[in-house]
Amino acid sequence: MNTSPLLIGAADHAVAIDPRMANRHGLIAGATGTGKTVTLQVLAQAFSDLGVPVFVPDIKGDFSGVAAPGSPSDRLTERAQRVGIEPLELYGAPTVFWDIFGEHGHPWRLTVADFGPVLLSRLLNLNDTQTGLMQLVFRVADDKGWLLLDLKDLRAMLGWVNEHRRELTGNYGNVAPASIGAIQRALLTLESQGGEHFFGEPAVTLEDFLQTDAAGKGVINILHAERLYRNSPLVYSTLLLWLLSELFEQLPEVGDPDRPRFVLFFDEAHLLFGNTPRSLVERIEQVVRLIRSKGVGVYFITQSPADLPESVLGQLGNRVQHALRAFTPRDQRAVRVAAQTFRPNPKLDTEAVITELAVGEALVSVLDDKGTPTPVERTLIRPPSSRMGPLSDEERQNIIAGSVLAGIYDEPVDRESAYEILRRQAEAALAEEQTVQTRPQAAAPARRRARGDSVLTAAAKSTARSFGTQIGREVVRGLLGSLTGSKR
Repeated sequence: MNTSPLLIGAADHAVAIDPRMANRHGLIAGATGTGKTVTLQVLAQAFSDLGVPVFVPDIKGDFSGVAAPGSPSDRLTERAQRVGIEPLELYGAPTVFWDIFGEHGHPWRLTVADFGPVLLSRLLNLNDTQTGLMQLVFRVADDKGWLLLDLKDLRAMLGWVNEHRRELTGNYGNVAPASIGAIQRALLTLESQGGEHFFGEPAVTLEDFLQTDAAGKGVINILHAERLYRNSPLVYSTLLLWLLSELFEQLPEVGDPDRPRFVLFFDEAHLLFGNTPRSLVERIEQVVRLIRSKGVGVYFITQSPADLPESVLGQLGNRVQHALRAFTPRDQRAVRVAAQTFRPNPKLDTEAVITELAVGEALVSVLDDKGTPTPVERTLIRPPSSRMGPLSDEERQNIIAGSVLAGIYDEPVDRESAYEILRRQAEAALAEEQTVQTRPQAAAPARRRARGDSVLTAAAKSTARSFGTQIGREVVRGLLGSLTGSKR
């Protein structure tokens, strides 16, 4: 088992993370353009070399080069010599690409049930009352045995709950039509942001992210998130929160392993805590504190340590701080906060050095073999062995086609779930009503017939509202037309 230290770079000595302390989490911070991506690449590939699977979101589209060997150059050779690496071996890491849109990687889908009511409510930006109603909808679906797989299932379920709200109130609590409407409108917004690509089957499993290759190296899972982050940062952050939750819920306790079992890098980490209910923030803080016992390391990437709650920041034992600029009073406060998060080094004026660091330099503090933070060091970051910069489209597609996951998630599957069950029930009910209407009956007062027709029409229209997709509307429209006497 490879348990070599993860070399970050060098000061007057090598600066590296002890693999036994790598699951104590970490932070990569710094202003845009100061070298955070290269540091991320160095650490991700070092974990891969240790046999540790890694997850990395690629927001700018420039991280995919980790899959290919770097190109030799005098500049790389000189940097490698300065940090004590001779020779610099150039090689890529085993990589799997993911993309919820299925354009730059394997499609990443989850079922609505996998996501759960709490994360889904965060994704839809629901208030407490609406979140409670979402939990009620999930509970009713569970009790009925109706699967919630995609958004049309959820829409149908919301419509059914609304139509049966009086009979549900006694067992499940009050159902407010206004809250149903608010959730339906939020679903429309989610769909406009690509939500229909995100929910469905076949759904990914946690095991997909825990792979090693034939040589025992950990696979680096890269989420192509450029379009996702630009169009819907809330979907992006909630997706990573789901992965963090799954790791915590499913992995067994392992105590203090010689190396992590999995490492999750969370880029633009401030999104995890912005506009998030306090109760969920507290849950995230608890998961971050406890998940290291599952052998999972979480490394947050952001511009400033001040972007994270202190309760989370205090749990990040391995820290790499690139340059920050102090042009405004707010910037100066951020520099001060960043300096205060390090164990002081009498040889350094940490606050001053943060603003002076060159690209490829960082202030680094790691945990020693006793779990104590080392004094902060001004560190020259080592060059990566893989390519700095993106792959070509052809290179990316070749890797996707040769992946062990090729063909597994390419085509969506739509099996019977809540939508199909409720549609079938609606069709049966309408067909039965149609049969009743066409049977010979004794003459009835015109007022009774008119009232019966009114009730029937209302029921049919109510059923139509329960289905949000074009297929559902077409099916019900045909039955509705025959019942009301209108032309299609």
